[in-house]
Amino acid sequence: MLLGYSTWGMPDLPIDTTLAHLGQLGFDAVEIGVLPRFSTALDQLDDGQVTRILQLLEQHNLVLSAVSSYLSLIEADAARYAENSRYVQRTIDLAADIAEKSHSLDRPQTPVVISGFGGQPGDLETQQPLLIERLNALGDYAQERHVIVALEHHVGAAVETPAQTVGIMQQVESPAIRINFDISHFNVVGIPIEESVAKLVPYTAHTHVKDELGLSPNHQYLIPGEGEFDYVRYLKAMQAHGYHGVVSTEISMMVQRRPDYDPLATATRSYEVLSRAFADALIARV
Repeated sequence: MLLGYSTWGMPDLPIDTTLAHLGQLGFDAVEIGVLPRFSTALDQLDDGQVTRILQLLEQHNLVLSAVSSYLSLIEADAARYAENSRYVQRTIDLAADIAEKSHSLDRPQTPVVISGFGGQPGDLETQQPLLIERLNALGDYAQERHVIVALEHHVGAAVETPAQTVGIMQQVESPAIRINFDISHFNVVGIPIEESVAKLVPYTAHTHVKDELGLSPNHQYLIPGEGEFDYVRYLKAMQAHGYHGVVSTEISMMVQRRPDYDPLATATRSYEVLSRAFADALIARV
């Protein structure tokens, strides 16, 4: 497994600053956000900027694990869904472009595209056939570009339990549609680590971890080390079920709203906690 970090928690920082800090800390991988609020928004990533980011990744010895455009694909409003779909397709194009450009370097990059199911609890009762249709269509587009799209379940959204997530994946025909397994959303509804891992790993292309305290709807998402999550137990379970990809730390909006929030210090703290957990679990970062 590799230890990664998501720029979700540092949207305003220049990518040069972000990658230099993550590389200096010792992270193995990075996930870059490309929604409009990020310094690396899609509209900012012209050909020259993509090339420069690839050079920075090589300079700081980082793998680009994913590019993230977390948008709702169960959106009921047709116009808004069309807008979201176009943005995710553009992100797929970006991932394909990165993969193609990186072949000219010594360290090819094959990032996953992360997006979301979206919606509200109960939406699957009426919207599931439409969601499956949309995911298969998106998968066809991604497969043509040789890109994997990883969808994320979320507490308080349409897909919020392991059973719902697996049920969707069992109906999706496209091999290009996978899961971004963020176990925190299952932890805060009281589902044991081993149960979540056993059910989700077969469909997982990428992961998120954070820390948390309490149960939904009275839960808090926290910086690694501040809460209750047992990272060693989680890592051992992931290894036992055959996961060998990136474990990517994500810092929630709950944390980012703190008046004293420091994105670089938070990344440092996250690395200290997660790297120690890898060592305590006796899992090599390869």
